Amino acid sequence: MTTESVSTESLDVLLQDLEYRGLVHQMTNREGLSEKLKKERVVLYSGFDPTADSLHIGHLLPVLCLRRFQLAGHSAIALVGGGTGLIGDPSGRSTERSLNTDDTVAQWTDSLKRQLSRFLQFEGVDNPAKLVSNYDWLKPLDAITFLRDVGKNFTVNYMLAKDSVDSRLANGISFTEFSYMILQAYDFQKLHAEHGCSLQVGGSDQWGNITAGLDLIGKTGGGDAFGMTVPLVTKSDGKKFGKSESGAVWLDRSKTSAYQFYQFWINTDDNDVVRFLKYFTFLSRERIEELAAEAAERPEQRGAQRELAREVTRLVHGEEAVESAEKITQALFSGDVTQLSEAELVEALQDMPTTVLAAAETPGLIDLLIAAQAAPSRRQAKQDIESGAVYVNGQKTTAADTAIGEEHRLHGRYVVLRRGKKNYFLVKFE
Repeated sequence: MTTESVSTESLDVLLQDLEYRGLVHQMTNREGLSEKLKKERVVLYSGFDPTADSLHIGHLLPVLCLRRFQLAGHSAIALVGGGTGLIGDPSGRSTERSLNTDDTVAQWTDSLKRQLSRFLQFEGVDNPAKLVSNYDWLKPLDAITFLRDVGKNFTVNYMLAKDSVDSRLANGISFTEFSYMILQAYDFQKLHAEHGCSLQVGGSDQWGNITAGLDLIGKTGGGDAFGMTVPLVTKSDGKKFGKSESGAVWLDRSKTSAYQFYQFWINTDDNDVVRFLKYFTFLSRERIEELAAEAAERPEQRGAQRELAREVTRLVHGEEAVESAEKITQALFSGDVTQLSEAELVEALQDMPTTVLAAAETPGLIDLLIAAQAAPSRRQAKQDIESGAVYVNGQKTTAADTAIGEEHRLHGRYVVLRRGKKNYFLVKFE
């Protein structure tokens, strides 16, 4: 991650900033936590179960919350659930999760650790973050010790009253997932005892698990401990946040390219953009208010969306990714794709229809349009060409008898067809 100075002056305004940004959904004992934040460096944690080989943008709020606390001078712990990932969290689900093998969860745990290191500073500051896996203390825990020392502190009635469990009773819940709450509570107690961790942060669906941890700490020694949740992000149109037309928006560039990632934020609805600027960027309140006014006065310019896309893409993928995504965006807007590198060209067109032809072929333009399914018939293809609706590598081509030879291939392999303003087709010669 980029180096940002830790400001101890912000200790007393951190909660105010979080509340301005709408990042506080629920909190236990706000006054007590506020006083503690003013007086001392607080150790806090948030947990991330390895349910896939990458985090997605739905995880960004708690990750960035840890970062905000670290930048304000506090000590952040990122917990990867190498142990709880083998069990399955019932929160926010109507059915049981599929259980994954030890090897799979271990691989995914390593992937998440690498991703989390982009957002938190683990060295080079006087409050370095820590990265832990609960596999280290859950794996050696034997059943009798767990039931006597931990499970004894929870009544079944208490657990049934939690939303994460109650919402599952109609469809059924296994004892395995029923026990998840106790394991997460034990994580909090363990970090509280060994690292002085006094605050857990999570999504609003984790409230029951967080308060269970507070109760366990209170029953097994006590001490200051607090819980806070950030909101689960929704879109104003009711659609699920974190999904694009091609599926989930991942933080792993090999699963969601930097260009796709940038485009997701560029396409933010006007009704959501100011809220997302507050949630997902570190822009000042003054800058956010400027962008809000600009969005209200000149929404067609989409200046707020562009700044949102730049900021979040820079945060997740770096400055070069921002420059590349903007270069691709401009190339597709203008239609001139000849200035893109091979990697940028492939990234720009990876979601568009692709046709593979033999390298020795030199088809005519009409045949190429048919092969690429850019035209339904030879007659339509000829008509589109002669009317000026067909572009080859960004150049309008009106001669229907044009032969597409090696001189037309970008990087020796690719021909980009465009029909109309937005319909792109990639032909790859191999």
